Order: sequence, then structure tokens, then C-alpha cells
Amino acid sequence: MFKKIYLFAIFNFIIVALVGCGQGEPIESADQYVEQVDQLFVPDDVKIIGLGEATHGNAEFQHLKQDVFEALIHNENVQVFVLEADFGSGQTVNQFILQGKGTAHKVVKALNYDIYNTEQMVAFVQWMHDYNESASDDQKIYFYGNDMQRYDQSKKGLLNYYEMVEEELAAEYEALLEGASNDRMRELTDDELSNLNEIIEEIMADLQRNREEYIRLTQEEEYELASQYAKVMHQRTTLFLNEDRYTHLRDQYLAENLEWIADYEQARGHDKVLMSGHNGHIEKTSATATDSKSMGSYLNEQYGSQYYAIGTDIINSEFQSKKGNTDEREIFTVTNHNELVDAFSEVEQNIFFVDFEQASQSGALQTILSNEQKMTNIGDQFSSWYKLLKMFYTIKMTPIKAYDGIIIVKEATPTEEIS
Repeated sequence: MFKKIYLFAIFNFIIVALVGCGQGEPIESADQYVEQVDQLFVPDDVKIIGLGEATHGNAEFQHLKQDVFEALIHNENVQVFVLEADFGSGQTVNQFILQGKGTAHKVVKALNYDIYNTEQMVAFVQWMHDYNESASDDQKIYFYGNDMQRYDQSKKGLLNYYEMVEEELAAEYEALLEGASNDRMRELTDDELSNLNEIIEEIMADLQRNREEYIRLTQEEEYELASQYAKVMHQRTTLFLNEDRYTHLRDQYLAENLEWIADYEQARGHDKVLMSGHNGHIEKTSATATDSKSMGSYLNEQYGSQYYAIGTDIINSEFQSKKGNTDEREIFTVTNHNELVDAFSEVEQNIFFVDFEQASQSGALQTILSNEQKMTNIGDQFSSWYKLLKMFYTIKMTPIKAYDGIIIVKEATPTEEIS
């Protein structure tokens, strides 16, 4: 009996040590380094603003998409929002908020990502539509996705373009691309995927050969969009053919697609873009358990100070996620303490922004920001036992190297699913 009690005590001591390590203390007058989200500004030379989320399943982070975008619309004249979502499906959202095609519920479902099948995302998309209804043409806002993990909507956009420029090729390509569908894509063999990539490469070559003629028949913007549809489909197939490099390639493609969107919109007079995705994509230091490189790292190399990264962290979180490897979704809870969030634990507001350049004026905060912190890092898969070890729901990173600022949420609640 004594041995069992002793082992139980040792086990509990180890668990407490592993779960509780990294806890900090409130810093006096920390609130002087805190700003409300609606007062968020970025440096003048910034072109891309990254907004991270510590989990995909908290309502507050989906609300923050709108809150941060609205602040940047008014404070920085940002008119372009990019989501970590399928590029082609993102265009269905764009058509809804600009032209009223469909409904907010329908286009959110068309994103085909479980993490966005929420009341909060529907409300955000509806808000963008309503904003555009009263905005002048030069003040309208635009929506994009920069991910490449789906086929259907990009294929639809590509074939619709060919129907405008070359109907016979449209019919031919539709038959050849039959296997490129969301329903069938995981059933394709490597040979079928290789053949599919060759077909997409031929389409890309045709677009390039006939660039001038196709632009004459349509418009340059439509041509560029069609070319991007083809590129995204090629990325999707290449990911399947390189499963061992999937994470690395995906973040590389996320960065490439975001750069394309930024350039495309800059040509239309929009100099700044807001992109929202998981912290792991937004942060600049590739702080992952693998050797893969984050999208934010690529952007930091490409844009330097013109890329401004805003991370997020939570103290107490109740969030929605897939239960382990199943498709069943469940509500989980987790609490995370580190020196950074605890430094601001006595701030009255539940949600607030901390600019690292300003916070570094405090010697105590500068030390915290320059030291590794175990920051919340939860994707769309979780199990209750993960809470036993911080390594399963946090990641070590040096805040001031990873981000330019952070939004802290002290108490976070789960997203609400839609059917």
C-alpha cells in the first residue's frame, strides 16, 4: 500500500511539474502596454498582416477576424481579407459579399472546412456582405482563401473561364479532370495523380501560350484568376504525390498563394492585405516539432518588416475540435499559463492587444518576450488525455521573434456548429 501511495505521489508530482511549469506573475501596471483591438495600427510600410489563432475552435478567434479586419479597414484602409481556406471556395464567398450570389450559410458550407462550419463564420461573412452593400465601389472589401487542399471550386472556376475563351477545350478538359474532385481525390493512385498533374500542366501551358488572345477575349484579371485556379489544382495534386513533405510544401504554397493575392490586389490599388490562419502558419520562426518551414517564415524572408505578424494566446479555453482521429466533434477545456499571459492576468479586459515594440519599453516584459514561452497551440484534433502534458497543447517559441504583437484572450468559449 505504501509503495502504491508513493508511486501515485511521484506520478502526480511529475504531472503537476510538467503541466504547471512556466507559470508567471502579474506585472504591475501591465495595462499601460495594452490596447483595445479597435485601436490596432500597423507600421506604414506593412503590406501583409498575419492574424493567428491559438485554436481553430474558439468563438473569440472567429469574432476577432471581423474585429481586427474592421479595425484595419478604418485605421489602415485594408480592404482585402484572406483566410486559411480553399482558394476556389474563397471565390464563392467573394461573389456573395460583392454580388449577393447565394447566402452566407451556403458559401460558408462551400468552404468545405469543418472548422468554419460555425455560426460565428456565417455572421462574419454576412457582415462583409452587408458592409459592401453600403460601401462605394472604391471602398468595397474582398475575400480570398490561400489554401490548396480541395479541387472542386477551383476546377469549376477554371472550366468556366475556358467556356468563355475556348468551348471545345472546356469540354475536353472537363472530361480529363473528372478525377480531380473532392469526393474522389483520396482514392486516386500515384499513377492517376501523376497523370492528373500532367493534364494540369498542359492546361497551364495552354494558358501561357494563348495569354494575349485569352486576355483579348476576356479581361486580364479574369485570365490571372484562371491561371491561379490551375496553379492551386497543381499544388493539391503535388501534395498528394509528396506526403512525406506535405507540411513543408503546404506552408510554402500558402505563402506563394498569399503573395499572388497581395500582388493581384496591389495592381487593383489595394496595398495591404490581412490574412487569418493558425498561429503555426502565421508565426515567423517555424517553431514546430518537425523540420517544416512556416508560411510566416517564408513571408518574413520575402517581405521583411513589410510582414506584420499578430499571434494569439489563451489562459482558459473551452473549444471545439475533432475527437482524436474520428470525425466526431467534441468540446474540450484546457488551461495554459506562461510568463507572457500571466504578466497580463490582472488586466481587466478579457481580450486585448499587446504591441511588442511598445511592451519592450518595460524591462520585465522585454525579458519575458525574449525568452521561450510555452504558448497554446491546438489544431483541429484533440483528446482529453492531451491535457496531461503541455507538449500536446503548447509549443515553445520566443514571442518577440515569432510575432510583432499578440492578442490575449483570458477566457475563451467554443464555436457553435451549423448544420
